[in-house]
Amino acid sequence: MSGLLGVRLLLLWGCACLWLSSSASGKPIFIFLHFLLSLSQVEVHSVTVDCTVTSRFAHTVMTSKAFNKANSSQEIFFEVELPKTAFITNFSMEIEGQVYVGEVKEKEKAKKQYEKAVSSGQTAGLVKASGRKMEKFSVSVNIAAESNVTFVLTYEELLQRKLGRYELLTRVKPKTLVQDFQIVTNIYEPQGISYVDAHATFLSNELLPLVEKTAHISFSPTMEQQRKCPGCDGTLIDGDFIVSYDVKREKNLGDIQIVNGYFVHFFAPELPKLPKNVVFVIDISGSMSGRKMEQTREAMLAILQQVHEDDHFAIILFDSVIETWKDSLTKATKENITEAMDYIRRMSSRGTTNINDAVLTAVNMLVKDRQMERLPDRSADMIILLTDGMPNEGESNTGKIQENMRTAIGGNMSLYCLGFGNDVDYSFLDVMSKQNKGLARRIFEASDAAAQLQGFYDEVASPLLLEVDMHYPDNAVDSLTTSHFSYLFNGTEIVVAGHLMDNDLDNFLVEVVGQGTLGVRLEVSTEDISLFQDALMIDFYSFSYSVDLLVTKDRSLTVTLRDSVKFVILLHKVWKKHPYHRDYLGFYTLDSHLLSPGVHGLLGQFYHGINYEVAHLHPGKVPEKPDATMYVKGQELNVTRGWQRDFRNDVKNGENVPCWFIHNNGTGLIDGHVRDYIVSGLFKSV
Repeated sequence: MSGLLGVRLLLLWGCACLWLSSSASGKPIFIFLHFLLSLSQVEVHSVTVDCTVTSRFAHTVMTSKAFNKANSSQEIFFEVELPKTAFITNFSMEIEGQVYVGEVKEKEKAKKQYEKAVSSGQTAGLVKASGRKMEKFSVSVNIAAESNVTFVLTYEELLQRKLGRYELLTRVKPKTLVQDFQIVTNIYEPQGISYVDAHATFLSNELLPLVEKTAHISFSPTMEQQRKCPGCDGTLIDGDFIVSYDVKREKNLGDIQIVNGYFVHFFAPELPKLPKNVVFVIDISGSMSGRKMEQTREAMLAILQQVHEDDHFAIILFDSVIETWKDSLTKATKENITEAMDYIRRMSSRGTTNINDAVLTAVNMLVKDRQMERLPDRSADMIILLTDGMPNEGESNTGKIQENMRTAIGGNMSLYCLGFGNDVDYSFLDVMSKQNKGLARRIFEASDAAAQLQGFYDEVASPLLLEVDMHYPDNAVDSLTTSHFSYLFNGTEIVVAGHLMDNDLDNFLVEVVGQGTLGVRLEVSTEDISLFQDALMIDFYSFSYSVDLLVTKDRSLTVTLRDSVKFVILLHKVWKKHPYHRDYLGFYTLDSHLLSPGVHGLLGQFYHGINYEVAHLHPGKVPEKPDATMYVKGQELNVTRGWQRDFRNDVKNGENVPCWFIHNNGTGLIDGHVRDYIVSGLFKSV
């Protein structure tokens, strides 16, 4: 008797279609939608989930073997939920020795195949989303009496780092006791693993010891251990099995792995967070009433407590009317946070939805505060919009609203959009966010909506770098993936891949350019040298950034950045009994041409040279020091010829070099005003 009486298959997938053909007959077996499951006469012999993670890339094979123990044919179902970020690479069925192999089609071809199948009277279907994070893949097949079927599904996924870890989620719902149940995960990371954990939503105290938590993770309960209770047929295995881990990292420009002529660059530095300036724009229209408003209020109260004291923030509530808590952004002091929380507690729903004017108000507030220099120079500007509906007040054309935001923002800040519930036009918010260096997130109406809102804020709350550019040698690599990133957030990772033009190349120069801060302070006085990281004093041996410090006792400190630019601080000692001269420090720069064009400061502004001309030389107050006129930066400045000692080459005696001394404290030559460069004490530190 043939085990295959008639085969019906289904696949739920957002961008693919699958049909199967027998390796023997080549006849197509099309896909259809089904959501039922019958297990009364089906014996599930095994369910195996075998996952291998190599350099953040997960390859998962799910295998299920079932037996129709009835004396008549039965429909057997194989149903799997897999992450939305994963993609199916293979599916096959084996029925009584006959193998049927699936072929995955891209979206447009899948749609045409689907329409063709339907028009010809065949049962077919396309895959689509199921839930927040998962897609559902389902297959049913009609199996003859006392016959076996084996399902094999393979999917792959590039794991993304969030909140300091990678997460591999497997949803297991066998719906019956399984003779041989096993989940195995093997993690291979060249850098080594710094942390690994595994847990499941269904783990009881009895099942917890069965989980092996190393680079080899396994979970294989017996049938008795799977039972909900002694003697009953119900299974405890019903939920998510989650493996999370992180890799060991050097405090440098990341990890580059080269394989078969291609490279991948993982960049996740440990840096202090940048201050951020965030405007919360909250929809309080009538549709936000009830549970939505309660959850929004709950989430905002929790978020405000997390705003860092170095941040600035503002709150805008809107329906048909735009209401601002304050006219400008406010420093996140304890007093201001308390006042803002009281304001949030009083908000209530009303009126219609004017998204356009609300977001423009936020943009204008940030722009004005920037112009008034109320915000830190090196800080991140962002707007977080929360809405549950369509714009129906003021400008209601979504395309026009997107154009208005793009024009007003001009690439100078990020717009994040949260769409609350099922009635929101999510595609409108998604496009608008992407056009303005942000992203959109759907908030599902559920008991955990407040946690969803807070979770999103946690992801974007700690920017480390702005406008990050990954530079690679033009003569060494090509076919790069995206190499510019508006933000790098704490706990995330930048990944860039490309093709090597020279297959024998095993190393090359990488430059990462971004706006941020190291949080490192080096204090040098005539008496001692102190090193601070994040305001805490550390010793030289604990310092592991790409900076080399070389101390020559009683003489000098040499600071080398990234094996290139060098700074030398010399100690110039004076006779201790001199009536007014004291020991002093000299600051000198070597290899200044290696500094970026954006370098600034009293010395940095001159590292790449300036155009000037000196004329009208005439006698000065001292015969050997003539005066002249310098033409520079559109200014005519009075200057005097003199000499200055340069100790870079001769530390003890130095050498005389000719100089022009600028009158009036360098006014007209230096950037800004001389007051910008005044320190608390000339002989204290440099």
